[in-house]
Amino acid sequence: MATKALIIYTTLGCTLCEKAKVELWPVLEKLDLTLKSVDIADDEQLSELFGWSIPVVGLGDTGDVLCWPFTSAELEDWLQSRL
Repeated sequence: MATKALIIYTTLGCTLCEKAKVELWPVLEKLDLTLKSVDIADDEQLSELFGWSIPVVGLGDTGDVLCWPFTSAELEDWLQSRL
């Protein structure tokens, strides 16, 4: 079975994204997920959706995401209900 990826929607120079990654790593390891970064600057639709709210994490459905700020515990709860 392939490891599922948690997507972080980000862009170059996003300092909040770096703070979010600190919360992500323990959860990724615990739930056996990989991290995939998607730069919203490369996609007009993603820029419109998330330009005001990055970092945003999700599992692929852009209508079901978790916006920053969140703690590791909040992220884990969010993921547990979706995996």
